[in-house]
Amino acid sequence: MAPFRVLILEDDAILALDLATIVCCWTDANVTSCRSIEQAKRALSGGFDLALLDVDVVDGKSYDFASELKERALPFAFVSGSRMIDAPETLRDAAFISKPYDQRSIERVVASASGGRRHP
Repeated sequence: MAPFRVLILEDDAILALDLATIVCCWTDANVTSCRSIEQAKRALSGGFDLALLDVDVVDGKSYDFASELKERALPFAFVSGSRMIDAPETLRDAAFISKPYDQRSIERVVASASGGRRHP
């Protein structure tokens, strides 16, 4: 079985590492962390099964990137200190985890996207 692939868009290195650790403790994930929307767009070509997106990153807000993911039917969740009410209306149905987040919230999103797949 191919590894579960997760893209993390988070410009805070410590939070990106924490998210990656939570994901990898849950499942046999290959994690790609990106600090910017431009890096995340380049990473799209590698394919992934889930994206965890901060809203405010070094090169702007990730809403347009999230809209692109939604158009492609690629699963994603926002993990952000921003308010979901500030998101474009077309994205308000997306999964949203507020910072500070807890491990269980991240695990639930990963479990849903991975079909409950856990480490063997």
